[in-house]
Amino acid sequence: MPFSDTPPPAVPPRIIQVTAAYLDAIAPLFDAYRQFYGLPADLDAARAYLAARIERNESVIFLALLPQSDGEIAAGFTQLYPSFGSLALRPVWILYDLFITPACRRYGVGRALLERARILARDTGAAELSLQTALDNLSAQALYESAGWKRDDHFYTYTLTP
Repeated sequence: MPFSDTPPPAVPPRIIQVTAAYLDAIAPLFDAYRQFYGLPADLDAARAYLAARIERNESVIFLALLPQSDGEIAAGFTQLYPSFGSLALRPVWILYDLFITPACRRYGVGRALLERARILARDTGAAELSLQTALDNLSAQALYESAGWKRDDHFYTYTLTP
């Protein structure tokens, strides 16, 4: 199930939770996502990383599939990591990765993946979903805000490389 540069038909995507059976479909998307952020292509490492997350049940990955005349294409994915909200005393989900192939953007794929993530959070009793995006990723920011996400104006994010 390859991803394609051919625009899809205007139909809603089918969203599935990724299992090991879908590694070959999602690995190229994950590799393209990493390349989008300036990292070198490494399909084998991308596949191994995802395989480990699935095998260890360390994340939830949703894959968006769009129909084509000869089957379905992998149009995009999101990966979420579970965490905990100490103040809320409930779980939280971190939406860490979201990628839509360039040919499949503006067809509702990102919105469908965000909605599936919201349903996961609701169904698991999570206090919230959180995500971060680059300051210059204006198209993603517009999508998030149009889907009801609120930008945090109260906290700064700090990181430390050990």
